[in-house]
Amino acid sequence: MIFNSFNFIVLFPAIFLLYYVIPAQYRKVRNLYLLLVSYLLYIQWKPVYALILLGVTTVTYLAALAVERTKRRKMVLVVGVLLALAPLTFFKYFNFINDNLSEILAWGGWETHLSGLNWAIPIGISFFTFQALGYLWDVYYRKQEAEHDFLIYALFVSFFPSILSGPINKASLVIPQLKRLRPYFDYGKAVEGLKMILWGMFAKVVVADRLSLFVDIVLPNYMHYTGMTCFVASVFYTIQIYADFSGYSLMAIGVGKVLGFELTENFRRPYFAVSVTDFWRRWHISLSTWLKDYVYIPLGGSRCAKWRNYWNIFVTFLVSGIWHGANWTFVIWGCMHGVFQIVEKMLGQQKCKYGPTGKTIKIIITFLLVNFAWIFFRMPTLSDACGVVGRIFDPTLSFSVYIDLSNPTFPFSLMGILLLLVKDLRDEFFPSRFLLMNHPKRIVRWSAYVGVMILILATGVFGADQFIYANF
Repeated sequence: MIFNSFNFIVLFPAIFLLYYVIPAQYRKVRNLYLLLVSYLLYIQWKPVYALILLGVTTVTYLAALAVERTKRRKMVLVVGVLLALAPLTFFKYFNFINDNLSEILAWGGWETHLSGLNWAIPIGISFFTFQALGYLWDVYYRKQEAEHDFLIYALFVSFFPSILSGPINKASLVIPQLKRLRPYFDYGKAVEGLKMILWGMFAKVVVADRLSLFVDIVLPNYMHYTGMTCFVASVFYTIQIYADFSGYSLMAIGVGKVLGFELTENFRRPYFAVSVTDFWRRWHISLSTWLKDYVYIPLGGSRCAKWRNYWNIFVTFLVSGIWHGANWTFVIWGCMHGVFQIVEKMLGQQKCKYGPTGKTIKIIITFLLVNFAWIFFRMPTLSDACGVVGRIFDPTLSFSVYIDLSNPTFPFSLMGILLLLVKDLRDEFFPSRFLLMNHPKRIVRWSAYVGVMILILATGVFGADQFIYANF
């Protein structure tokens, strides 16, 4: 379900009311209802792809049961992982592998005419596949008991708030919640969830979608703009992707709370990170945790020789880049983050403390490094990414910035960025002060609610644009 769409505004209240009409003691009926809702919402994208979701669910469910019962645990795990990864590999990476293989064969004088795959990628396939694989590995490592109730497990994999773009939840967090009786209505949790939905909507339609109006003009046509304009567009994209993805995550977690569930935290003010390593403790936390648990640590983590630790970091972020997309731009983006962290470790930056001024400098440097890497993430080809970087660092170009002041997009964009920055500053450095939406006085709270709603309605971009991470 696209949370910034009219369908969400209409459907979610109905889903919510019907869910709470079912008495709390009928836990299985409530779970069955949520499973049907999750699949019906998924089917609206492309009905046949629900079979992929069901297939990955069934394979990992049966594989986990077999791992728990058989002595050939490793063999069963490998077969289960390969079968679960097959749809993701086929739909997301077939064309990438095919195109690169064709080029390699062409260099050797072999002409090939392999047909490409023109089907759309099943939405959310990277997220639900990694979530299911995480469960299977947890069973293998005996961190999680295999779930015998297929209905509960199927709901864990397909739960509609998080299937589109995460967060990638751990079975140990969600499955126990599905098994226990939930209250008729948790007022405090629902209020907290609605606040998250409201702020997530603001981040998406007021900040991210309005910034995209500038970014989507400048970056695809970078050759016609000055280096400074390209730099501003790259910074706007850095903020756009944060507002877009964190906005979605807030809405997903908020929807879960309204229904009585706790989902994984996904963002913790990443642009206040003092290093790229710290950035990944704050950005897409559920994916970072997944990569640490199932790639980095199995490779040896940090409990090994330095050179091996550096290799483990590099491979982990190579996997991160590949997970994000079947394009060399994502591979380079992931490798850049791996190299940044290796250099930080070599220089001992994680142990250095420079006081408030030094911390500010480190935050700025980290932001600029992350911003530089986002250029490769955003552009469709390596040639385009290098072209943008070349424009930014070209000393012969004018330092002027092209802004159409007659267009209200720019002032509204600055306003959205400022409000987002102020909130993150408060949450990071003054979490118990300057309260608005959490103020003890009702008049202050409701003034904040109404103010945010007015800003959404007055300045938001309502095109039901897809969330950026839904493409992954």
